[in-house]
Amino acid sequence: METTYNYKVVRQFAIMTLIWGIVGMLVGVIIAAQLIWPELNAASFLSYGRLRPLHTNAVIFAFGGCALFATSYYVVQRTCQARLFGSGLAAFTFWGWQLVILLAAITLPLGYTSGKEYAELEWPIDILITLVWVSYAVVFFGTIVKRKTPHIYVANWFFGAFILTVAVLHVVNSAAMPVSFWKSYSAYAGVQDAMVQWWYGHNAVGFFLTAGFLGMMYYFIPKQAERPVYSYRLSVVHFWALIFTYMWAGPHHLHYTALPDWAQSVGMLFSLILLAPSWGGMINGIMTLSGAWHKLRTDPILKFLITSLSFYGMSTFEGPMMSIKTVNALSHYTDWTVGHVHSGALGWVAMISIGSLYYLIPRMYGRTEMYSTRLITLHFWVSTIGVVLYIAAMWIAGVMQGLMWRAVNSDGTLTYSFVESVKATYPFYMIRLLGGVVFFAGMLIMAYNVWKTVAGSKAYNEAPIPQLKPAAAH
Repeated sequence: METTYNYKVVRQFAIMTLIWGIVGMLVGVIIAAQLIWPELNAASFLSYGRLRPLHTNAVIFAFGGCALFATSYYVVQRTCQARLFGSGLAAFTFWGWQLVILLAAITLPLGYTSGKEYAELEWPIDILITLVWVSYAVVFFGTIVKRKTPHIYVANWFFGAFILTVAVLHVVNSAAMPVSFWKSYSAYAGVQDAMVQWWYGHNAVGFFLTAGFLGMMYYFIPKQAERPVYSYRLSVVHFWALIFTYMWAGPHHLHYTALPDWAQSVGMLFSLILLAPSWGGMINGIMTLSGAWHKLRTDPILKFLITSLSFYGMSTFEGPMMSIKTVNALSHYTDWTVGHVHSGALGWVAMISIGSLYYLIPRMYGRTEMYSTRLITLHFWVSTIGVVLYIAAMWIAGVMQGLMWRAVNSDGTLTYSFVESVKATYPFYMIRLLGGVVFFAGMLIMAYNVWKTVAGSKAYNEAPIPQLKPAAAH
């Protein structure tokens, strides 16, 4: 009978989350600088057009993906009180995922791309992603099948939905006809291709960057606060409402395009409905601190986790508002969208991942806490200031761009040329770069803290599984 948890793969993914986070955010800082100083586009493989997809893939799939692997593998073992199913398969998911990231880091700067947002990787890498993802599903659901507990905790519902949905999204959207080893053409054409792409693209946000991280929220906030989830019933309602509604929101990326008007309206409607389950989840997470609010004063890990939920609430209010056609007419193609994406990516995804890692990493090395709590506090304030600088600059720049582009003179001619709007945006690009540098500095603080925690500690590859007492006879 198995008596230990498999912590090795959790530890590997946790450490790589930090490393890829630093790499991805460094590329982000570089491309932010390129928009201010074009001369930094020094070579074709270092140009903005090549590095931008590298940045998005690195932060979403390398940083975010490794965080999801690490936390889901930890949470499913702990809540099921069972060792991970298939240790060899779990090891394959780690090395396979690192190979995917490495191939992305080589091919994207060389210009090998399908041109699809968040799905730029060419067909050989797509096949490898599919193999890793199927293995991930087998490990995760195999662990749930062999669980020692009768109940499946809600965090596992969110992780499970994220794993299944991302598999479907990836296979359908990446369907392509190869014409050479590094070149393929989409299986879809015209507006159907756009529709499938944004069904995928928005659900990459909805399931990869939301459902998976809500699984994190439902485990690590109660653990760190030492309080049960505020409302378990609300968490179940939150789950079903969120996964049903998110699926249909993709068309809001295609307002005022060749997509049929009814399809645009359906996307807008479901985006507005989405506000309810999103805020239900945020309220459930924040209210878990009922009776423990005082802990926020002294616990910087809780600060990360609860602040991430505040950004989640803000982003999930802003998203539905931007999906309204009249608002979208102003916001679309502006830097407001970039601000919105980063309030979710930095404020929600990165901050909840960082909080979860601060909980997880010491336990992977047989310790109860990080090397320095003061450094975690410093990291929290640095990160928060960085996010606020970034998103405020992009909001202001975006609204200004939208207003300048639609301004007309009395004779119907445009008031401003496009280059005038670029010039007016310049100061806000400087503030955005500053915010990015500040947030990146926070990641370096974290790296130092993790190094000091790990150095001299023994890697904790196995941990005893507590033996459940048999239920009393009724």
